[in-house]
Amino acid sequence: MRGWQQQRARQLQQQRRASQYRYQQEYYRRLLRQQAGLGAFRYRHDNPYFHAPASHRYGYGGNWYDTNRYGADLLRQAIHYGYREGYRAGRADRRDRWRYDYRSTFAYRDASFGYRHYYVGRRDYQYYFRQGFRRGYDDGYASRYRYGRHDNGSANILQNVLATILNLQVLR
Repeated sequence: MRGWQQQRARQLQQQRRASQYRYQQEYYRRLLRQQAGLGAFRYRHDNPYFHAPASHRYGYGGNWYDTNRYGADLLRQAIHYGYREGYRAGRADRRDRWRYDYRSTFAYRDASFGYRHYYVGRRDYQYYFRQGFRRGYDDGYASRYRYGRHDNGSANILQNVLATILNLQVLR
């Protein structure tokens, strides 16, 4: 674990936030497993997925960006993963009877679970992950499904909420 992650883990233990501590540790293990799996990936110049023409536009912060359909899928995935992780983190804080505070969670600050280093930039991925996370945290903390639903043992963001967040436009 990096220094601030270890410091955060100690802080959670001192605050007797066992659920949030367990959630943070589980997130970190999932993140490491995922990154280990991505280590085998190699960029190939002849890979048609990397050179597919821009087919979608997305925007945030007053700027617009173009991406291909694979980038659009990665941004959708960022929102899905963010919602799921946010739901878990919010539920953990509720169990610990802790105040509503999604920004202090390790997963929100990291916001890289699922990022594959291609199609879209890390900053864009993190922005959309955090958008999903905030809504998932809201639902998990309140123990309800306003932005998502429960399917097959997992929390999933509603498609209309995802579409509103992403505001993806198809290019002609």
